Amino acid sequence: MSDDSRLTFMGHLGQLRSCLTKSIIALVVALFICFGVTYYFKDFVFGILTNPAIKQVPDLPIVFTEVTEMMGVYIKVTLYLALAVTLPFLIYQIVMFIRPALTKRERNYLYILLPSIFIMFAAGIVFAYFILLPPAFNFLLTFGSDIAEPMIKIDNYISVLTKLIFWIGICFEIPLVLYFLTKIGIIKPEWLTKYRRFAYVIAFILGAIITPTFDPVNQTLVAIPIIFLYEFGILLSKLAQRQKPSETSTSS
Repeated sequence: MSDDSRLTFMGHLGQLRSCLTKSIIALVVALFICFGVTYYFKDFVFGILTNPAIKQVPDLPIVFTEVTEMMGVYIKVTLYLALAVTLPFLIYQIVMFIRPALTKRERNYLYILLPSIFIMFAAGIVFAYFILLPPAFNFLLTFGSDIAEPMIKIDNYISVLTKLIFWIGICFEIPLVLYFLTKIGIIKPEWLTKYRRFAYVIAFILGAIITPTFDPVNQTLVAIPIIFLYEFGILLSKLAQRQKPSETSTSS
């Protein structure tokens, strides 16, 4: 038995406190740095953020109507940038905390998957920015424009933008989660295939939650990638199950 597995309850609390302290310090430092970057390179940062909407409505006025609104927007953008910058360190701290509960082989699986977690999250961000956001904002900004001229509050716009990008990035982790859970024996590909219909329903429910509108077009734009990610996760789950016998035989 390893030393990690003999940690007492107080030892786990101490480890949790250490991980939380390091994560908070890293996040606070990143917040100050990212706030400076956001402020001094505001034209570049907000140019990227507003581009999906401006492309759909070239002369779209984006305004703020409250005294503290722009400060809140800066803080919101800074927070998301800081989370993105510190994400590798935060995930590393999570791994260090759950490490004692995993076997040596399960730890190795997790360490191997760590780079893929960042890659898939980045892929989700790229997909949301270039594929999902343009048609979503095209619908949102042109619907009813013959009745009233759109003048978008920047706080509302940034909230919608960051929510879509963040949750799509999270959804892109589905295949890795299914692969890892199969590797450690919690789920099986047969179970994933059996309940495929329920997964499809959940995908459309998530599409309704993630998208800011009730129209089926934007919900489908979110649900279809989730369904493809689930199917890809089934393939990875089958691959993980096939690898188990060979690993067992080599270890014996």
